[in-house]
Amino acid sequence: MRLARVIGSVVATRKNRSLDGAKLLLAQPIDADGRSVGGTQLAVDAVGAGVGETVLLVLEGRAAGSALGRRGAPVDAALIGIVDAGEPIR
Repeated sequence: MRLARVIGSVVATRKNRSLDGAKLLLAQPIDADGRSVGGTQLAVDAVGAGVGETVLLVLEGRAAGSALGRRGAPVDAALIGIVDAGEPIR
């Protein structure tokens, strides 16, 4: 699980049926100080996140699919929590 910032949304005119109704977002992984680390991830939103929010990103396929409650969905990354506030981790 990683911290990430939602940087955009994706519109898919065609996608796997198991993802019908699912919102797709672009998430930029960040470190504890909010600096970008690594590449941008396409993730399925399981929590109603929006652009600019800090979120928890899970990158394991089985865990990501489970977060959505959609058995067998082809998911590699999912947003599973919104970070409201907190102190930087040192």
